[in-house]
Amino acid sequence: MIQNRKQTTIIMSLLTVLALFLTSCIDNEKKTQANAADIPVSKEMTAELTSPPNVPTPVGRRKAKKLIVNMEILEQEGTMTDGTTYNYWTFGGSVPGSFIRTRVGDEVEFTLSNHPDNKLPHNIDLHAVTGPGGGATSSFVAPGHEKKFNFKTINPGLYVYHCATAPVGMHIANGMYGLILVEPEGGLPKVDKEYYIMQGDFYTKGENGDPGLQPFDMQKAVDEDADYVVFNGSVGALTGDNAITANVGETVRLYIGNGGPNLVSSFHVIGEIFDKVYVEGGDLINENVQTTLVPAGGAAIVEFRVDVPGTFILVDHSIFRAFNKGALGMLKVEGEENKKIYSGIVQEGIYNPEGGGIQVMPNGNDKKPTVAVSKTLAEKMESGKQVYMKTCFACHQAEGQGIPNAFPPLAKSDYLNANVNRAIEIVLKGKTGEITVNGETYNSVMTRQAISNDEIADVMTYIYNSWGNNKTNVTKSQVDQVKSGH
Repeated sequence: MIQNRKQTTIIMSLLTVLALFLTSCIDNEKKTQANAADIPVSKEMTAELTSPPNVPTPVGRRKAKKLIVNMEILEQEGTMTDGTTYNYWTFGGSVPGSFIRTRVGDEVEFTLSNHPDNKLPHNIDLHAVTGPGGGATSSFVAPGHEKKFNFKTINPGLYVYHCATAPVGMHIANGMYGLILVEPEGGLPKVDKEYYIMQGDFYTKGENGDPGLQPFDMQKAVDEDADYVVFNGSVGALTGDNAITANVGETVRLYIGNGGPNLVSSFHVIGEIFDKVYVEGGDLINENVQTTLVPAGGAAIVEFRVDVPGTFILVDHSIFRAFNKGALGMLKVEGEENKKIYSGIVQEGIYNPEGGGIQVMPNGNDKKPTVAVSKTLAEKMESGKQVYMKTCFACHQAEGQGIPNAFPPLAKSDYLNANVNRAIEIVLKGKTGEITVNGETYNSVMTRQAISNDEIADVMTYIYNSWGNNKTNVTKSQVDQVKSGH
């Protein structure tokens, strides 16, 4: 009985301590917010706004100020991918919209202007705002007008902003989103490079890659059937000459947002590990993270140090979105190699599996080599199609269209049609490095194909006689000659 009383007393004491701790945490949080609201502002400054992937100058140790933000809404046609355009609705003329950088305690005077040439009214909901609609109720503005409202930045973090005019999903789906950063007092730790990246999903009447001006498709959006999932508003916005850059040894901070309107992002940098992740853009920091979830209407900050040179691929690791719908970017790192961290290719050779399952001893009854039978073009086309679907389809797709920014098209390919023997040699030996196909540069790897010379002749004949190519009939003897170097 005495023992039970002692246990009860201990439990009650622990519960009391826990209650006091939680109360203290809540009181401290309220006190922190109250203190932020009471931070006085000194002087006035106009906010530096930047288009992606650039970010404004860090806040550093500056005092809280009255921060003047002037943002213009523009409805304008832009390129979604080569040959495909879209009517974007934008904050500041870019998708995502202009990056806004503030600090805790700033008093933001926000003016939202709707360009006279626009067709529709819009507003803005900033997730960093404590107030009705995040500012949306105070900013509904018709074309040719402007609205002004003020707010105090109370909570540090990385926040999404977006249009909240009905139908809200349609306005967001057309590109009306961006990020606002509220730095803590004293600023974020210094890094060498900072970039602004935001994912969005787009819904068009035509299918992915269909040419011309594509209108928004409401039913696809309701069904969450995205035609494009992209970084910074379009396919290729962060690839090639548009890639972000760094040097070996530098620290990189990425401000990652997800405008949605529907899909969650599984953000990953191939070949890098995030040293720090500010989970959902807030105070919680995770370390040594491979992939981080960014919810629709949410954000995250990731930091890492680049230790070796090369091109590092940024993806939504819901991976078909990356290689088939556009959620792919590049970080190009220059500098000295570090063999201790990454060796590169040490040895290259031919791999032939060995084992009792495939070893056959001659027994005198082995069949003699079969004599090649001449095939008609139709027979070669049928055989070649079967080979293609087994070995080529995944990278070059059913109609030879390839995968943008990853694998070149075979359809109407100037590279393919210019030199048949070169194409045969690539199938025989593989190919690494840059090539230019139909004006686009590709830098991927095609491995040597483990198929017979007869199968190579058939599949190449199929390719050359499909999709607008030059109708070459490739023979086995031609493949033999290329293989022998004659």
